[in-house]
Amino acid sequence: MKVCAACHKDLPKDSYSKKQWKVDKCQRRCKVCIANNQEVQPQKQDDDESNTGDITKTLDSMYLEDVGKISDEDLFKQPPPQYGDCPICFIQIPTLHTGSRYKSCCGKLICSSCSYAPVYDHQGNEVDDEKCAFCRTLKPATSEEAVGRSKKRVEVEDPLAIHRLGRFYADGLYGYPQDYAKALKLWHRAGELGCSKAYNSIGFAYNDGEGVEVDKKKAVYYYELAAIKGNASARHNLGVEEENTGNYDRALRHYMIAAGSGDNDSLTVIQRLYSNGHATKDDYMKALQSYQMYLGEIKSNQRDKAAATYENCCYY
Repeated sequence: MKVCAACHKDLPKDSYSKKQWKVDKCQRRCKVCIANNQEVQPQKQDDDESNTGDITKTLDSMYLEDVGKISDEDLFKQPPPQYGDCPICFIQIPTLHTGSRYKSCCGKLICSSCSYAPVYDHQGNEVDDEKCAFCRTLKPATSEEAVGRSKKRVEVEDPLAIHRLGRFYADGLYGYPQDYAKALKLWHRAGELGCSKAYNSIGFAYNDGEGVEVDKKKAVYYYELAAIKGNASARHNLGVEEENTGNYDRALRHYMIAAGSGDNDSLTVIQRLYSNGHATKDDYMKALQSYQMYLGEIKSNQRDKAAATYENCCYY
């Protein structure tokens, strides 16, 4: 699959002449466009285009409307698992980012071991071509094809795909210009659709001043939205913010929840707090037990084998 620079459709190889298939993406035209004398056209701007002022007003309005409405009861309630279960092995998906893979062909998030496991046909024979372990679609041959699939997932309001597109804009990846305004708008859209990572990304933006003015209070607000939805990284960030202001009791509560959600960094911090006298031995033991319970939920022989074989399959 390659994108035609005239009609901007993602088309298979047989839609192009041999010569056009090899042409640079900025000049490539499919057979239909050539037959219709359709010239290369500038690609239309995405519907998510915005300027920094507009998206900042949207985020500020959301913050001003809801700030102070998040109660401690809601904030410190035990959150759901960040990702749920793998749709193939039905074991909880690990929190660590290398423990899972997003499939732009079907929009599924599956664990890394299932992603790398061999795919078999209906007769039990191993399939030679690399295919998605869930939907059996051939894996994209190029990054361009992979991005094209992601864009299609964005069109059907897939929150993970929308968050990924925001990351492409934030980091200037895969040919996308670096544009924090677009990234923020996409993350806001993904967060509204239930993506906790998106709210965590907005929190990072306010914390570091990426596309918006640095505002620690707003950063905390978006971290809280993400943490309530189960995002362990956001929960850890809340612990850091509380610790930095000397609120060790609240920091410890956040770190305890994060450790039980699979955040190893939080477990390490609790150990340090114990050494410094800001946490008890019982606190550390409870955090350790909570983290071990999490490991019991995610560990499997298949995942251990994948992690031992592939460095990027480490899952805890």
